[in-house]
Amino acid sequence: MAKILAVLYPDPVDGYPPDYARDEIPAITGYPGGQATPTPRGLDFTPGQLLGSVSGELGLRRFLEDRGDTYVVTSDKEPPDSTLDRELPDSDVVISQPFWPAYLTAERIASAPRLKLAITAGIGSDHVDLPSAIAHGMTVAEVTFSNSISVSEHAVMQILILVHNFVPAHDWVTGKKGWNIADSVSRNYDLEGMDVGVLGSGRIGQAVLRRLKPFEVNLHYSDVHRLPREVEEELGLTWHPDARSLAASVDVLSIHAPLHPQTQNLFDEDMIGVMRRGSYIVNTARALIVDRDAVVAALNSGQLAGYAGDVWYPQPPPPDHPWRTMPSEAMTPHVSGSTLSAQARYAAGTREILECWFDGRPIRPEYLIVDGGGLAGTGARSYTVAG
Repeated sequence: MAKILAVLYPDPVDGYPPDYARDEIPAITGYPGGQATPTPRGLDFTPGQLLGSVSGELGLRRFLEDRGDTYVVTSDKEPPDSTLDRELPDSDVVISQPFWPAYLTAERIASAPRLKLAITAGIGSDHVDLPSAIAHGMTVAEVTFSNSISVSEHAVMQILILVHNFVPAHDWVTGKKGWNIADSVSRNYDLEGMDVGVLGSGRIGQAVLRRLKPFEVNLHYSDVHRLPREVEEELGLTWHPDARSLAASVDVLSIHAPLHPQTQNLFDEDMIGVMRRGSYIVNTARALIVDRDAVVAALNSGQLAGYAGDVWYPQPPPPDHPWRTMPSEAMTPHVSGSTLSAQARYAAGTREILECWFDGRPIRPEYLIVDGGGLAGTGARSYTVAG
């Protein structure tokens, strides 16, 4: 029997379960491009429930305990004496989420000789030290595409929130109890006609481009894997060979690249400096793709007109993190990929991965990041490891 350790975010402050706003969610059976949604052999939850918090348990407890497995769920993950650190050494499987990541460092992996599988309930496995996972003979998997559309919708929302100066306007009528129209519109623009760029044209990036096309903007993108010509023509895309060319050509930049050595701190003071004065950055990918302090400085100087992020480092960030108080921001606590709709899919995908692993069946290639001693499946396309 196996021991499975899940690190999930804490329950709502008002208690679990919450008072749900809706009685049901739409049933989605496939993604753009033809990939099927998760197909586990069974489910023990109702789609639309809060599954990503500790009490939600990803809907896995009955399944695992019926098998005779041990299932430990915690939100306590900060070293050195966290529940994660105490339970990890004899765990076979660790499940985590990008929103409340269990950072599987080289040291933690070395402390867990039985650890064979790390699952991301969601998308993005950069919280796992991939070279160490490879050396340890582990499999790393994530539920690819499960929340891609969720994140793309959030990114478009944040673009509109920044350009239309929504947060300060909202604050006038709620926090300040005022009606200051001139203050609210003094930084309020139309998105129409702007140059909007996407860095990373994978599933999320392409979904953002498709959702932006009806806004009558000029669409740009950059990716190491150039899109087919017919897609470029359909969406009216201008391709840029590198991030610097893209950054210099747009008014709004939405980041959708994975975090790896080539993208870490890519948007530093120099890169932000080549952007048009008064540009906007939206980052729903990973916080370390931008330089934290360079963003703050650019907002204070006016080089950037706004920054909206859904990702932080570390997660959760400390109370004095400068992004909490910088001007012209529209920050959220990494919620874009954890809508109740997305949770139904990534919980089901987590169970599908576990079923395959327990049964000795192949895990879908699109779910694989590391397997067989190297990057595999989606991981071979999306990540690099220092060699």
